[in-house]
Amino acid sequence: MIFDLHVHTTISPCSQLTLDEIISHAEAKGLDGICITDHDTMAVNRLLQEGSRNEGPCIIFGMEYATREGDFLLFGPFEDIRPHMTGPELLHHVASEGGVAVAAHPCRTGRPVSEALMHGGLCPIMETTNGRNKGWENRAATQLGDKYGATHIGGSDAHTLAELGKIKTKFHEPIHCRADFIQALKNKTFSPLPQLTPA
Repeated sequence: MIFDLHVHTTISPCSQLTLDEIISHAEAKGLDGICITDHDTMAVNRLLQEGSRNEGPCIIFGMEYATREGDFLLFGPFEDIRPHMTGPELLHHVASEGGVAVAAHPCRTGRPVSEALMHGGLCPIMETTNGRNKGWENRAATQLGDKYGATHIGGSDAHTLAELGKIKTKFHEPIHCRADFIQALKNKTFSPLPQLTPA
């Protein structure tokens, strides 16, 4: 299954991408599934049913959680997660709840993830290909992931319809619900699809 793992809807103040656009254009974008990762909220759960659908993409709910030490894509039971945690507090909390955290755009100028969090396996999955990054930022993220033995993943970081599906990740087992998705991340049964990135 082909997923875009990092998509913002109009629930995020910075995004112009509507839920209707996401669902109606997913197939044309080559997507079987989409992760909704709005900023610091999972409010999408009040607007849409999660999981596989009779028609259209499988929708998985997550969020992009901002800390002083960087931003993280979270997948798990985090609808009521406490805000304003530090990076270490957040990563320990995610692990204790059986969820998964992905370091989002870890080498982006202005929003890097603290390299201190890479020590000790606190951050084992990194978004090393991000559709809104410059090419050198993605290359630096790839090098950082390799340095710490992190698993590489990709996402579009879409805020507009044109960006949706720009970066895809292939899962090698069926995904029907959030639990399937989390297990696939933990099992590392996925791989970022090759991308052409700008200089």
